[in-house]
Amino acid sequence: MTTAARAGTGTGTAGGPLDGLRVLDLATLFAGPLAATLLGDFGAEVIKIEHPERPDPSRGHGPAKDGVGLWWKLLGRNKRTMTLDLSTPGGQATLLRLAATADVVIENFRPGTLERWNLGWPELSAANPRLVLARVTGFGQTGPYAHRPGFGTLAEAMSGFAAITGEPDGPPTLPPFGLADSVAALTAAYAVMTALAGRDRTGRGQVVDLAIIEPILTVLGPQPLWYDQLGYVQPRTGNRSANNAPRNTYRSADGRWLAVSASAQSVAERVIRLVGRPELIAEPWFASGAGRAGQAAVLDEAVGSWIGRHKAEEVVAAFEEAQAAVAPVYDIRDVMADPQFAALDTVTEVEDPELGPLRMQNVLFRLSGTPGGIRWAGRPHGADTEAVLAELGLSPAEVAGLRAEGSL
Repeated sequence: MTTAARAGTGTGTAGGPLDGLRVLDLATLFAGPLAATLLGDFGAEVIKIEHPERPDPSRGHGPAKDGVGLWWKLLGRNKRTMTLDLSTPGGQATLLRLAATADVVIENFRPGTLERWNLGWPELSAANPRLVLARVTGFGQTGPYAHRPGFGTLAEAMSGFAAITGEPDGPPTLPPFGLADSVAALTAAYAVMTALAGRDRTGRGQVVDLAIIEPILTVLGPQPLWYDQLGYVQPRTGNRSANNAPRNTYRSADGRWLAVSASAQSVAERVIRLVGRPELIAEPWFASGAGRAGQAAVLDEAVGSWIGRHKAEEVVAAFEEAQAAVAPVYDIRDVMADPQFAALDTVTEVEDPELGPLRMQNVLFRLSGTPGGIRWAGRPHGADTEAVLAELGLSPAEVAGLRAEGSL
């Protein structure tokens, strides 16, 4: 993929579709900050505001190199960083001055925290009637759980995701990564853009109230409808699907795992012909996805035994020739070496002053006319504080005063 469609080399995103949009990122850890990252990837100016003594914990999450957290390099990309203690009068006054220049504020404090600091919606909207305030919390701003601490893990449990994940005779399974947070971040970025579109019509901003427990429930599909109309509760089925078969992972003769999906009837027929069991297609149950799912053991044996007699490379080639759907099960080493990901520039290289060249995920999608891009990886804590305040019109003496009172 050419950099004309998706710049990823740190060359900048001048003219990006969100160029001119200013976002204040007050959030910590993953859902709120990632939403701000997604906006920054397409040209928004994102100012990451962190506590002077307690920076975003993501700076310390996961592996580090030379004392520099690598997760932050991804989550903090395309963000200017400044410090501000919002619990102090000076910090509060400075934030309101910043809000007057901004389009969006993203926060994930427990409900009532901004209000306790005199930075609630009445104060923020008075400072800037066109402001959009995105509030990303575990349980939303209202309801009996609103004041509970909320994390993505709790959403993965409460949404029903864990209940349907894992083997039928095993325990509910949580994902080993921030699934609910990431889905919520995508939703929050969409919600912000929706609120900004509304502002274009009305001239006024509004509050986005996003509970992390909700977006993951939506991506789980029609479970509420199934239960409401049929009393149906989806069980754990491991890699199998209740809606189609064959659908599983199978081990090749050389020890590689491959995933097969046959959601479409025509694909299911191609797979079964390929593995040498065409007589199964004539079975009455083969004519529907649910019918095939009811005979998953038979289909798994047919597909699995054929794959088990061939090397992974042979399996992929045969499936491709038959126009059937198969993919090797990758770990990150395979992703980094795969030619399709390389052609898309999915993992791109970014120059970083602290660590040198870094390879990380590129922006999420390609735009032909106004591409996004990675201007820089996550910057040090408070690196842009003085510059941002100077642009805001604060004198060196005022900045020194804020530092003296502990607001910076």
